[in-house]
Amino acid sequence: MTRQSVAEIRPQVRKYGELTSLEVEVAKANDALLILPVGACEQHGDGLPVSTDSIRAEHVATAVAEELAGRAFVLPSIDYGVSPHHGNLPGTITLDPRTFVDIVTTVAGQLSDSGFTRILVITGHGGNMAALGVAQQVLLGTHPNLTFAYSPVSALATESTATLPRTEVSGHSGESETSQMLAIDDHLVDSPRLTAGATALADLSPRARLSRTKSPTSAVTFDQYSENGVLGDPRTATAAAGDDILGEIIAKLVAYSREMLRL
Repeated sequence: MTRQSVAEIRPQVRKYGELTSLEVEVAKANDALLILPVGACEQHGDGLPVSTDSIRAEHVATAVAEELAGRAFVLPSIDYGVSPHHGNLPGTITLDPRTFVDIVTTVAGQLSDSGFTRILVITGHGGNMAALGVAQQVLLGTHPNLTFAYSPVSALATESTATLPRTEVSGHSGESETSQMLAIDDHLVDSPRLTAGATALADLSPRARLSRTKSPTSAVTFDQYSENGVLGDPRTATAAAGDDILGEIIAKLVAYSREMLRL
């Protein structure tokens, strides 16, 4: 029996998991970019869902693929991340960093072996960044012809985040993340339960305060910052601010993705 073939991918498809096997071959022949969203399942204070990081990563990845109109496809997401620093607070499920690296390198390596040459990982969880750096180095050794890039979400929005009314200490489950979630789907935010967490360096223990230094770097579990594991005051978040933040992130990733596609 002769295998069928197709010349084009159905125009509405943006997710790798919705491609047929025949369409995967077309995507490969077209040197498509594959976008892998990775997130986490971890505590996000009293008002945000535990899958906040995965939701944001997939939202951004889908928007980037939409802008690239058939030249990029979103892989099934990895919804568990490296989150031991959140493990003392309810809701957290963490992978060992070595397991996370193995998952990412296995997925990327198999895609490379099958003929894909470009993968962009978008992580909604900053705690995945170090492991993604390790994964990148592993892949340089095993698949040197694979262009493997990775990026955070919130950290790209330097201009729009700078306009937020942020407290001295801010970050996890704070003004930026909450604004993004309100913009994506305000029904996922339990707004009446939003409460401030750690907001001032003077209120932190010496070890927690030292961990806020960018370099050298140290770490503490998030219950040492505040009882609810929040950095900042999410009560000031707005959907309008979230739209601005997400817009800046998506624009920067689209520009970078176009450069990847020119390789």
